[in-house]
Amino acid sequence: MKIGAAVVVAIGMVGALGLLGQQVSSALNEMQTWDRVVTVKGLSEREYVANRVIWPIQFVDASNDLPGLYSNIEANSAKVATFLQDNGVAKEGITIGKPEITDKLAQQYGNAEKPAFRYTAVQTITVFSNDVEKVRRVMQQIGSLVKSGIVFNSQSYQAQPEYVFTRLNEVKPAMIEEATVNAREVAEKFAQDSKSTLGKIKRANQGRFSISSRDNHHPHIKRVRVVSTIDYTLVD
Repeated sequence: MKIGAAVVVAIGMVGALGLLGQQVSSALNEMQTWDRVVTVKGLSEREYVANRVIWPIQFVDASNDLPGLYSNIEANSAKVATFLQDNGVAKEGITIGKPEITDKLAQQYGNAEKPAFRYTAVQTITVFSNDVEKVRRVMQQIGSLVKSGIVFNSQSYQAQPEYVFTRLNEVKPAMIEEATVNAREVAEKFAQDSKSTLGKIKRANQGRFSISSRDNHHPHIKRVRVVSTIDYTLVD
């Protein structure tokens, strides 16, 4: 009976060792597989029209009479505001700023040449609107106010319109999905070329979204871009 019991114990130990060996072997194979990875990048790039515009309208004036200069600025500001509203820009989206007055006589510093006009002024009227297309149409028509004596400072950097795209959270899910699919296609091609099978995702980095203008001629069209980085395991 003792011999029989010993045989049973021995058989059990052999079976346990065999099972343990299989588990260790499987774990080692899995570790080796986990160490074999391919890193790929997936791109998603789309274009959207900006849904908000900030348009600073600047005009300049000059005079030797300071009170008269202020009066002229107020009159021209009213003309611009009326023009904007007549063309569909909402009154609450128009802000008339404080004019910037420069006294050139006070800045001569020993220069004997007397300026033609002692005072110069820069006035800024800002349009804030979510109707980008309407504002763009008004931009093309505002030059008609030059006939009334308003001199616009359109070449100034501070007078350039700013177009903003605020719907990023709406387009993020679809773009992330597109970038992930693109990355998997690249990884599958790599696995096929290396005679391997694509496994699970080991690590993934969504990437940072960037928003830029299409070009200098179409600043209202925004290019949204994201690059996702994903590590896939490779299986023989």
